[in-house]
Amino acid sequence: MSTALLTDLTIFILALLVGIEVIGKVPATLHTPLMSATNSIHGIVLAGALLIGVTAHTLVGYILAFVAAVFASANVVGGYVVTERMLKMFRRKAPAEGTPAGTGPLNTGALNGAKGLKGLLSKAGKAEQ
Repeated sequence: MSTALLTDLTIFILALLVGIEVIGKVPATLHTPLMSATNSIHGIVLAGALLIGVTAHTLVGYILAFVAAVFASANVVGGYVVTERMLKMFRRKAPAEGTPAGTGPLNTGALNGAKGLKGLLSKAGKAEQ
């Protein structure tokens, strides 16, 4: 085993251990927002994996570069998927087809289909007559 390969393998294992330690300390409530911020870091990891692949001259080096590239790519894609799911939770839902505007759960019930305050007052005026 060459010294360059041993150095690359040591860096790979240390990066793996540091990554596990850092991610393990993040509380679950902060994990999703942090995923969108760390996509750039995963992009750097992917660039490092490609650099290892270019400089590797043995089968083990190529395999390590491939594994690193696959994991980094999965992190980048997964980060964007999780971010998209998180952002969907904060979007307003469009009214359902066939439902008139203003008949949501806050506008029904006590008003019985009245269109705002004017409609309620007009119903009250009809009830007095």
